[in-house]
Amino acid sequence: MSPSVSRANIGVSGLAVMGSNLARNLASRAGNTVAVYNRSPERTRALVESHPEAGFVASERVEEFVDSLSKPRTALIMVQAGAGTDAVIEQLAGLFEPGDIIVDGGNANFHDTIRRERELRERGLNFVGAGISGGEEGALNGPSIMPGGSAEAYATLGPILESIAAVAEGEPCVTHVGTDGAGHFVKMIHNGIEYADMQLIAESYDLLRRVGGHDTDAIADVFAAWNEGDLESYLIEITAEVLRERDAATGRPLVDVIVDEAGSKGTGVWTVQNAVGLGIPVSGIGEAVFARAVSGKQDQRAAVQETIESRPDVAAPGEGFEDDVRAALYASKVVAYAQGFDAIIAGAHEYGWDIHLGNIAKIWRAGCIIRARFLNRIVEAYARHPGLPTLLADPYFAAAVRDGEAAWRRIVSTAALSGVPASGFSSALAYYDSLAAPRLPAALIQAQRDFFGAHTYRRVDKDGSFHTLWSGDRSEVSR
Repeated sequence: MSPSVSRANIGVSGLAVMGSNLARNLASRAGNTVAVYNRSPERTRALVESHPEAGFVASERVEEFVDSLSKPRTALIMVQAGAGTDAVIEQLAGLFEPGDIIVDGGNANFHDTIRRERELRERGLNFVGAGISGGEEGALNGPSIMPGGSAEAYATLGPILESIAAVAEGEPCVTHVGTDGAGHFVKMIHNGIEYADMQLIAESYDLLRRVGGHDTDAIADVFAAWNEGDLESYLIEITAEVLRERDAATGRPLVDVIVDEAGSKGTGVWTVQNAVGLGIPVSGIGEAVFARAVSGKQDQRAAVQETIESRPDVAAPGEGFEDDVRAALYASKVVAYAQGFDAIIAGAHEYGWDIHLGNIAKIWRAGCIIRARFLNRIVEAYARHPGLPTLLADPYFAAAVRDGEAAWRRIVSTAALSGVPASGFSSALAYYDSLAAPRLPAALIQAQRDFFGAHTYRRVDKDGSFHTLWSGDRSEVSR
């Protein structure tokens, strides 16, 4: 197998499911001729033989793959993050020429992307870290794409990505996020928000089942109804489908035969780690990450359960319990997105990225896992006030939280009294209460820090920093 004399405008290296689907998507769009290459030639042959309509330009040697690309050469690599990505980048970089473009479409750590972009820029090459969301289906039919990199690279790459992206309200779900690692940073935050969204939905299901007393079919009906309103989203939609599914072997609801241990690929953890480093509280995302971790502690869970003699009685659900859960879910969702966008703002400031928040919300409206009607409200919020200090200050979101606050508190209280874990709901409410409180107990913490470490404090009635001589006469001195 060797490339034809025709030249491809885009190449895909790495032909596992995501890479293969992206290659097929690219080939299906007018104007694209797609070169394909995989380290294992068998995978390349299988793709070409299965999809002759794609007109792929296939190569079994990387040198042939590079030669099949028109200039400036543009290659999208879809390989496992980490050392494998570095190996492929180095292989291509050794054959590319100044001005050529290497695109990493995997879930790379944005710090790696910053490093790779700098190293390749010094060699005259363009490197783009592109976050791609939507899973296998999105890769084939239209994902949400978050590319970083230089403006020069985007001039060539942008039209290609726009040709394959999902479309929301006539606009392709792709935008030039910013330089170097900006695209992978935003994709990381997207995934962190996804963790929080899924945890809140799971807690809603648990409350409807354990407190509300509904079976899975009834809960599926509730989620389907919610999907007709402000909560309309891909995750709500698939939740209803999952809850209706029956296990073929036992006839039981499928959700009841799945082990209650949630997996993770690490991007949620990265979100929390980086947000903490940036000084941004992302408690909703953090609780979602921790909840998955707790679910995996099967031995600890079993050990604690053996010590328990009784559990609280489940509270009787009041009238309108389902509506209360919906209101609590919506309010908590607002908090999770507010925290995620706070992290994007802080990341942009720290790394010098010019990120337009409204554009980020726009490209998440279709193709990606967190696509939802809700995102149009975020677009509108940043259109009204580009410098919005928090989404919770926007009039629409402030009203939504205010209208649902009483229900939110009832749900958190009911969960606590019933022994039903609802860390996502409760942490979101605590975060909101912290912002809403006219005064926080942080004053006491700062006094303690000054007592044992002479860390000083500021006063409410005068400028400057002060220290109390705790081990002396306890007079106050300026610092």
